[in-house]
Amino acid sequence: MSSGGRLDVARVRGLFPALSDGYVHADGPAGSLVPENVAHAVGSAMRMPVANRGGVFPASGRAEALVTGARAAVADLVGGRPGGVVLGPSTTALTYGMARALVRTWRPGDEIVLSRLDHDANVRPWLQLAATAGVQVRWAEVDIETGELPAWQYTELLNRRTRLVAVTAASNALGTRPDVAGIAAQAHAVGALVYVDAVHAAPHVYLDKASLGADLLAVSAYKWCGPHVAAVVADPDLLVHLQPEKLLPSSDRVPDRFETGTPPFELYAGVSAAVDHLAGLCADAYGSRRDRLRISMAAVARHEGDLFDWLDQALRAMRHVQVLGEPERCTPTLSFTVAGMRPRQVAAELARAGICAWDGDFYARELFDALGVNEGGGAVRLGLMHYNTADEVGRIIDAVAGLRPR
Repeated sequence: MSSGGRLDVARVRGLFPALSDGYVHADGPAGSLVPENVAHAVGSAMRMPVANRGGVFPASGRAEALVTGARAAVADLVGGRPGGVVLGPSTTALTYGMARALVRTWRPGDEIVLSRLDHDANVRPWLQLAATAGVQVRWAEVDIETGELPAWQYTELLNRRTRLVAVTAASNALGTRPDVAGIAAQAHAVGALVYVDAVHAAPHVYLDKASLGADLLAVSAYKWCGPHVAAVVADPDLLVHLQPEKLLPSSDRVPDRFETGTPPFELYAGVSAAVDHLAGLCADAYGSRRDRLRISMAAVARHEGDLFDWLDQALRAMRHVQVLGEPERCTPTLSFTVAGMRPRQVAAELARAGICAWDGDFYARELFDALGVNEGGGAVRLGLMHYNTADEVGRIIDAVAGLRPR
């Protein structure tokens, strides 16, 4: 099957009412804009009778259908099985829940391996729960010059006591895409589970859980044009062996038993619509939703890659700008500092120029500590999405070129 053509960015931009504000939205890594079909899906779900699940009347059946639809959509997005899709309010909340379930299977003297490249949501839950269980934490370090996470170091970090390896599919601060498959292969060779944070990768690359070697894979819909709903995807057979904390009357079925409280059914409609949005980004895409995702995400990667190459090279050529790291393979995301200016000042100047950009550590606390930039307020981050254009990148480059200390 052909990988399809290029992205028609003018058509894509027409799907986003929020783009009418005139700003350059280069803040995608912190949360994407929402297309009309997602807003419509959420609104439609709220306008129809929807009750809780488990009833014998139509409104309850609609709730069940919304849950089933969201599970199927996320499964298509990552190459998983709907019966292994655990839905929840955020990746942080779900990871804490999974950590509490997994820690019950660990014993004092066991080990886990964390990465300094990761968002704190894939660090702190494991670190804190390991401390309660007497489990040793070992660290995979980042090459501070390149921003890479070398896979070779895992040879020394892993052993038969290793129970879990937590690693990101893409850094939300530097864009670095480590060799997750190579790391996972080493982890599986010693019998460890692999927990992959794919939150930042999902809007930019075609995900395949099996190819990554992920036993558990986390995504968050608001990063890929959906509502504030997250998911952890695992093989249902793995979830069967984990016992989460839950209320006594709540379902003991997998994956329901990992989901606490009554869910936001209307937002689940938005999750399905957001996956449909991604699958339809390339007008030439055809086949199943999974097939259309592969074609559309290939077009997204080409579009974003072309824009990002220009942005990255232009900023690196500026003498007053320091771009952090230089990973070989990355998402369209970079962080930088400006000589004589604190990151918050830079972000404020960019905002005055009509450009949305974040400053700080972006919850990549371990990474920015290693890079030595946290004491100065972190860095400024620019992240492109499929709705960004060449004109917008030109505006960003001109604005950064004109930055000078006041």
